Amino acid sequence: QVQLVESGGGLVQAGGSLRLSCAASGTIFNINAMGWYRQAPGKQRELVADITRGGRTNYADSVKGRFTISRDNAKNTVYLQMDSLKPEDTAVYYCKTVYIARDYWGQGTQVTVSS
Repeated sequence: QVQLVESGGGLVQAGGSLRLSCAASGTIFNINAMGWYRQAPGKQRELVADITRGGRTNYADSVKGRFTISRDNAKNTVYLQMDSLKPEDTAVYYCKTVYIARDYWGQGTQVTVSS
């Protein structure tokens, strides 16, 4: 079993920054890919960014150049630094990992960007 706990969401003005964290715990060993997804009201959940254990990253086009994903393998923690935030970034942000062929999701953290 893997538990994912996110933190760092909140309310910020357009142009501001937030940093999300997601810590994985449980009986785990060498988690590979970890990622961030988001879901805005009335929209499907979408990939924001993911990162392999080796540090290879992948970003949605809408966040390239503004968001940075990173991880600390020793702490089984993944981060999402979000800069130059826009109102359209408003959503619930979820952390996800796949471990032994099973998807695990965090509970989500709300990010609200005011114009």
